Amino acid sequence: MKKIILSVLITLSCIGGYAQKEGGFRVGLDLGIVPANSGGGVLLSLEPKYNIKDNMNVGLRIGVAAIVRDINDSGANTSAKVAANGSYVATYDYYFNASGKSFVPYVGAGAGYYTIANVEFNDSSTSNNNDVNVEATGKFGGLLRGGFEWGKFRMGLEYNLVPESTLQDTNGNNQGSVANSYVGIHLGFYVGGGKWRR
Repeated sequence: MKKIILSVLITLSCIGGYAQKEGGFRVGLDLGIVPANSGGGVLLSLEPKYNIKDNMNVGLRIGVAAIVRDINDSGANTSAKVAANGSYVATYDYYFNASGKSFVPYVGAGAGYYTIANVEFNDSSTSNNNDVNVEATGKFGGLLRGGFEWGKFRMGLEYNLVPESTLQDTNGNNQGSVANSYVGIHLGFYVGGGKWRR
């Protein structure tokens, strides 16, 4: 086993570095998890990007996240199921020491529109009031992220900052609130990037 690990490390150290080229187009696909106190969830995103410089790109992240949420109803927390939330976020990424490297850390940010999913209560005492709706179908929010790319693989941590939603019954009475912000840990890969060079 030690020989296999050593062989892999030697092979990786011998691989030449590559850098994305200004003017190139690339597409990334990420899959990840959303850790949360009451269960968490999963996320998936597709992100076409355009390289404005060798170490910078802009893109549009189209994502979906299915998360179990806590409902805050007058100070009492109730577990609830939330269907998949969607997001359409304009992004910007900056890469450190990108020239001639295969391992490249990055930071990024973005802003865009998040669709808010329907809420289904797990608590039987709360489900007596089945006609509970989310206040709005969507919110404008922001994204902060960081991580690294190694070859054409990518790993990162992101924070999606989305305003909370108010839950209302059919009479318009406030039934609590849902926190929509979430953290995601993702792993993925990308294709393209213009002419890849050593």
